[in-house]
Amino acid sequence: MSDNSTSTGFSHEKIETNNFLMIVLILLVIAVGGLVEIVPLFFQKTTTQAIEGVKPLTSLQLAGRDIYTREGCYNCHSQMIRPFRAETLRYGHYSVAGEFVYDHPFQWGSKRTGPDLHRVGGKYSDEWHRIHLNNPRDVVPESNMPAYSWLEKTPVDAAAMPAHMKALRMVGVPYTDAQIAAAEADVKGKTEIDALIAYLQSLGLALK
Repeated sequence: MSDNSTSTGFSHEKIETNNFLMIVLILLVIAVGGLVEIVPLFFQKTTTQAIEGVKPLTSLQLAGRDIYTREGCYNCHSQMIRPFRAETLRYGHYSVAGEFVYDHPFQWGSKRTGPDLHRVGGKYSDEWHRIHLNNPRDVVPESNMPAYSWLEKTPVDAAAMPAHMKALRMVGVPYTDAQIAAAEADVKGKTEIDALIAYLQSLGLALK
């Protein structure tokens, strides 16, 4: 004798025929899956502690980083070397999370109109960078990078640096009171090109 009674439980049919319920459950699954992947990263030392040799940027380097993000350099240059042979042969050691603990926000990404810059520090001289930023074609004839000649004439906003460093200290960058107090004097008289070069020369030096 067959049972013809209709199931009143939580069936697939009810989920598949109820748009609202389907959307709620999909969002719940995505949320739980995302939390399972992301939350453990906040407790792993490899992602929360700086590796040996990584230090907070100096006030001049920090000013250069602000210029780097302001001018949209990350739109063409990533700072994330993937752990593949072709990548490491070209750029050097692959990027690790502990190198970016003090970056807010980090400059990772996948866009590469130009080369990855994560290990550009020390690769070229300050003068090379100065010429390149003023007119890239002077050192790389085939370059399609725009010139940033105005950086050499624009002074760094020295007065803004102490407040910036205080804000970064609130999110975990270990700047001392002495460093913050000296920040304005350290960058006074410097141009934006000086700051940007200082930032570029600081990139990726912790790992060889």
